Order: sequence, then C-alpha cells, then structure tokens
Amino acid sequence: MDVNKYGQQLFSEGFVKDPYPYYSQLRVGEPVYKTRFPDGQQGWLITGYTEAVEALKEPRFIKDFSKLYGGSMDGMSVFTQNMLFSDPPDHRRLRGLAQKAFTPRVIEGMKERIEEITDQLLNDMKQKEEINLIDDFAFPLPIIVICEILGVPSEDRDKFRIWSNSLIEGSSGEPGVSIYQHMNDFIRYLGEWFSETRREPKNDLISKLIAAEEAGDRLTEKELYGLVTLLIIAGHETTVNLIGNSFLNLLKHPEQKELLRRNPELIDQAIEESLRFDGPVEFSTSRWASENLQFAGKEIRRGELVVVALNAANRDPDKFQDPNVFDISQEKSPHLAFGTGIHHCLGAPLARLEGKIAISKLLERFPNLRLRIPESELEWRPGMIVRGVKEIPVTEKNE
Repeated sequence: MDVNKYGQQLFSEGFVKDPYPYYSQLRVGEPVYKTRFPDGQQGWLITGYTEAVEALKEPRFIKDFSKLYGGSMDGMSVFTQNMLFSDPPDHRRLRGLAQKAFTPRVIEGMKERIEEITDQLLNDMKQKEEINLIDDFAFPLPIIVICEILGVPSEDRDKFRIWSNSLIEGSSGEPGVSIYQHMNDFIRYLGEWFSETRREPKNDLISKLIAAEEAGDRLTEKELYGLVTLLIIAGHETTVNLIGNSFLNLLKHPEQKELLRRNPELIDQAIEESLRFDGPVEFSTSRWASENLQFAGKEIRRGELVVVALNAANRDPDKFQDPNVFDISQEKSPHLAFGTGIHHCLGAPLARLEGKIAISKLLERFPNLRLRIPESELEWRPGMIVRGVKEIPVTEKNE
C-alpha cells in the first residue's frame, strides 16, 4: 500500500484547522487506512464509526508498548505507568484506585464548588476590557477543580499548564528549551510533593494514593507518578477543550446559541452535540496489534500501531443523520468523544458537569459575546491528541 497516498494532506496545517473533509474522504475510500503519522511512525488510522468501536474494544489491540518491544517509546516511562497505557489485569487495579475520586456521589458533591469557581471567574471577566475565553475561563476552571481534588497548591497551577502543554503537544513551546527539561522539572516537582505528603498526609487524593503505594503491592512508585500525571493532565485538558470548543461552536452557529439561551434546559444536549460535532480529543491514544490479525478487511501485523480518529467516527453519516450539522436539539448521542470499552474516560462525568455549568453560566452572564477576530485567524493547538484552539478572543462591544 502507498502509505503516502494522503501524505501531503493528512496532518498538514489545513488538516489541523479543519480535518473533517479529509476524514470524509478516508471514510468513503478506506476507513482503516495505513499512513505515516507526524512523528514518523507508520500505522493504521481508523475513521469509520463501526470500525472505531470495534478497535476500541478489540483486546488484541493492546496499550502496553513494553509487552511487544520492552522499555518505553520515548524514554519517559515514568509518565506511562497508568491505566491509560496498561492492559488487564493491571488496568483494572489502577483504574479502581482512581475511580474512588470520580464516583457519582463524589461528582455530585462537587457541583456547588464548581459553581462557586465558575461565578468567581465570570466576576473577574466582567472587570476586563478584553476577554480570552481560554486563558480567562476554560483553562482555570478545570485546573482549579482537579488541583483541589489532588491537593495541588494553588500557587503551582500555572506550572502544570506548562508541563501539560509540553506532554500533549510534544514540544516545550519555548525556544531553546527541550520537552525533556520540562519533564525533568515535572518529575522533580512530583517527587518533592510526594515526599512532603508522606510526611504530612492530608484528606486529598494524592495522600490516599500514597497510602495505597505504601500498603504494598497495590501501587508502585512508578505507578504513582504515572497515575498522578494522567489525572492532572487528562483531568483538565479534556475539559479545557470541551468548554472552549462548545462555546466556539455556539459562536459559529448563532441560531443554536440563541436557541440555548432561550431554552437553558437544552444544556445537556448542547454539550453532547458539541462533544460529537468537534470533540476535545482528536485521536485515541496509541494501540498496538499483539498478534497478526484480520481487521475490517485489512491485514494488521503484530506490533503495528493503531490509532482511532474519534472525531472522524463522530461525523460518520452511516451512524449520524446530517453529521456535519451542529444541532443542539438532537436527542441522546452515541458519540465516541470519551472513547468506549475498558478505556472509556474515567473523568467523563466530571468533564460533563464542568462543561454544563461553565456554558450555562457563561451564556447567562455574557449573552452577547462574539469573536473579536475572524474565525479564520483562530489558531488550533498542534499535537496528536487534543483538539482545541489556543485562544478565543471575544467581546460584547459592537465595534
């Protein structure tokens, strides 16, 4: 197969801005397509909905790279010893530890605090001449929430944004600074934080995870690092882009924004439709074939990389009627924005709750917001995981 058939199009600047025409082309021609990814790896990109569900549930597509090749892909194995990069039975054990922080009862008990944080951020926004919805609202809300869950000191939250961006985007974002320098800073911080928590445990999730580590065989030191990294990054990155993309979709579709403003009870459907239409996670994390197998008519060889384009599956016309139309009146959606199977996003209920509160209150307090720049000038974040813009400059003024 010519692995470069779409090489000049896939993952280009035009693709990053609007990948959906490319996805449509692939779904029709080859919903399971062999290509070369931006990091140089060859692998399979899955864009069809049916094929995506099968791939996400296929036990022969494994997450633990070391089972095939040993070691880690990038020399940063300390960040990958968590449930996202593990297979049963380790996955079940690690997910069970983190699950305690995301039970329905715990999530419901956080509603009032999330509303307080949201109201304070909106109060602060009222005092500003110019508003950037990402920096002023979509980022601080989920990072405050996850840091409070974990016990991160408030003065250190901005550091986690820098480190998180490095891991997600594969770059430090700073000239002359390598991603490994940021990762070393992150590891050093975590080590000092864990030591302090061991000396003085509190009633937060980190203290509970450390207690589990010290109890024996339930959580190793590397797993502690990996799980905390996952919770910090996944615990806010998804929600930043959920909030940002959701409101951006409303700004781009003013008739839907007005419909929601007049019918606030549609907020659940609005969030689900935004998750489907332009979800916060572009691609699944990597899987590898644990053996030679036939999948959707393709011969996939042992050790080959498999990636699911979640947002492509969510626009599949074989599953969704008028998939390229943003319509918040749609009923319950079977979208894959949070994945499916055993790796379905653990924090999805928290992300949904934060998204609903954020968009509802934002629309109530700032009903006339509009983009301050042309839509074409919005800059989308690079990388192979998240989908979201770097900034959303808005104003209420008529200029």
